[in-house]
Amino acid sequence: MVKFEGYTFIDGGVCAAQGFKASGVIAGIKAGNTTKRDLALIYCSEKCKAAALYTTNKVKGAPILVTQKHLSNGVAQAVIVNSGNANTCNENGIEIAEQMCELAASELKINVKDVLVGSTGVIGQPLSIEPIKAQIPSLVEQLSADKSAEACEAIMTTDTRKKEFAVEFELDGKKCRLGGISKGSGMIHPNMATMLAFITTDVSINRELLEKALRKVNALTYNMVSVDGDTSTNDTLILMSSSLAKNKEINCEDKNYDIFVNALYAVMMNLARETARDGEGATKLLECIVTGAPDDATAQIVAKSVIGSSLVKAAMFAADANWGRILCAIGYAQADFDINKVSVELASEVGKITVCVDGAGISFSEDTASRILSEDEIKVLIDLHSGDGSAIAWGCDLTFEYVKINAEYRT
Repeated sequence: MVKFEGYTFIDGGVCAAQGFKASGVIAGIKAGNTTKRDLALIYCSEKCKAAALYTTNKVKGAPILVTQKHLSNGVAQAVIVNSGNANTCNENGIEIAEQMCELAASELKINVKDVLVGSTGVIGQPLSIEPIKAQIPSLVEQLSADKSAEACEAIMTTDTRKKEFAVEFELDGKKCRLGGISKGSGMIHPNMATMLAFITTDVSINRELLEKALRKVNALTYNMVSVDGDTSTNDTLILMSSSLAKNKEINCEDKNYDIFVNALYAVMMNLARETARDGEGATKLLECIVTGAPDDATAQIVAKSVIGSSLVKAAMFAADANWGRILCAIGYAQADFDINKVSVELASEVGKITVCVDGAGISFSEDTASRILSEDEIKVLIDLHSGDGSAIAWGCDLTFEYVKINAEYRT
């Protein structure tokens, strides 16, 4: 976890903020698996201001289309989510997604338009409403401010670890909280939200600035993660505000807005980082830090190019300091800079080594480099020596296990 001054990390995840409860139950949606939670619910006692971002894939899951419609007024009170089936490319997908909202709304006794929906799992497989319908009463009955972890488990597919963070901070002397859960392990590449993520806060902030903050932070976090170069059909990122912290509403981009944005970054960056760490089959977290770029946009393009390179990822798996692959990925990045000024360093907890200066290799110890790259967190440090722009991207190594997981995904 990366900590931030002025923000205290606390327990509670998506339930840390005032007004929010969650639950997760076993509905038996996942083929042949009745031992793992696969149906989650997030609920707020108040109607919330809400904003969302979605996949840019032309193929969109039915839940996205329903959520977009329900959220057209910027208000939400609950989110129901299933794993094990993406409800994508199904003839009756919209009907199923709407029924999920209707069932949740009826049991919660709220307006169906205030219920959002998400799904994740296998694409193109029929989804029956029956196992979901059977568990809705239990899902609502088990709602608790202590069950963020259960909801987090219920949205996981090939994930190997839960991803949940929350922070506490102050605005005008009022204690405020912001937290969230996410899932994502494979089919992840910079192009939008790259997973399912649900963020909640009790900060009072107007709807327009809530969405602006979400877009800004998403560009620096989830949009800077790549596992395998594939962008999912169901990527959804939702941010809900209960306003129960009772701070003076944020309605302009002042100091309080900056404090809120930084809190959102603290949570979303850690969630994004853990998504990369938990990449399918991964053994190492890769962090590419680009500095000295003509501008931040150029730095982002270069960082994402390197972190998305299959050859770089494979070399990192083997602890091979094959800097030529890194320079190659820098070179085909769609941005303008002088490749002859570029330097590259590789680093981890055990040390740092320079492998490239002025766009060319230099003599270095392969043994030292191998020891550095044998750690489970690796940094690729790139300096373009062309300005003040900078960016960070996160990825993982490419392993034999990734192929095995995805070769057998449906079976």
